[in-house]
Amino acid sequence: MAKVLEGKAVAAAMAGQLRLRAEALARRGVEPRLAILRVGDNGSDLAYERAAAKRCAALGIGVETVTLPGDADTQAVLAAIDRVNADERIHGCLPLRPLPGAIDDGSVRQRLSARKDVDGIGPASLARLFTGSGEGFSPCTAQACLELLDYYGVGLRGRHAVIIGRSLVVSRPLALLLVERDATVTICHTKTVDLPALCRTADILVSAAGKAGLVDASYLRPGQVVVDVGVNVSPEGKLCGDVRFEQAETIVDAISPVPGGVGSVTTLVLCKHVIQAAEAVCGLPDGTER
Repeated sequence: MAKVLEGKAVAAAMAGQLRLRAEALARRGVEPRLAILRVGDNGSDLAYERAAAKRCAALGIGVETVTLPGDADTQAVLAAIDRVNADERIHGCLPLRPLPGAIDDGSVRQRLSARKDVDGIGPASLARLFTGSGEGFSPCTAQACLELLDYYGVGLRGRHAVIIGRSLVVSRPLALLLVERDATVTICHTKTVDLPALCRTADILVSAAGKAGLVDASYLRPGQVVVDVGVNVSPEGKLCGDVRFEQAETIVDAISPVPGGVGSVTTLVLCKHVIQAAEAVCGLPDGTER
C-alpha cells in the first residue's frame, strides 16, 4: 500500500517554525499583519476567511478584513487595494478570488504591491518565478506542493515530474519551482494525446486538472509519488481530488489525499509569506533574527 502524504504533519511542523519567527518579530515591536479583501458575502469566501483568520491568530499574525459590497465596481476594489498598499502596518494582502464578474481581475492583480502579494497573483510575482529575482511570492498552492514533498523527503533533482494542468494558479508556477530544484518537468492537460501513457513516465505526478476521478490506474505505475491538487465534489456530494485514491494507493509508492493533503498546507504557506514580508521590512529577508 502507498504511503499517505498527510498534510496535517507538514502544517504542524511549519506552524512551530512560524510561531518562533513571529515571536522574533514581536520582540522587535512588529506584528506580522494580513489584510483579507472580500467583495460580497459568498459562502466559500467567508469560510476561507474564517479559517485563514483562525490560523493566523494561532501563529501571532494579525488579520484585518477589508469588505466591499457585492455590487462594488473595479474602481472601488482598486481604491481598497491602494489603501492597503499605503498602510505600513499591513505586510500582506489576500484578495479573495474569483472576484465578481463585473470586476477586472487583471487590474486588481496588477495594482497590488509585489511586496504585499503574498498569494503570488500579480505580474511581478510571476516574473520573479521566471527570472529568480525581484519582489513577490510564489502562489501558495504551488509552494504547498513543494513543502509537502520536502517534508516527506521526496527527492526532486533529476526526477521527471509530470503536471496535469496549465493554470497560472498552480501548474505553471509549480513547473518553474520544480525546474529550479533540478527536476525535469512536463506540463500536460486533458487535451494531451495519450495522457495516461505520458503520466506513466512520471517519477512525480501532480494532478491539478480540477476533474474528479480523472487519474485512474491506467495513469499510474509502481514507484511513483502522486500529489493530488484537485478539489472537486463527487456525484455523492463528497469532497474529492482528481485521482481515484482507492486505485492509486494499491499501485504507487506515495500519494497525497483529498481532503487532508496539499490543502492542509496552503494556508500555512500564506502565513509563511506574511511573516517573510514582515521580516523583509525589518531587514531579515532570510527569516533569521540578527
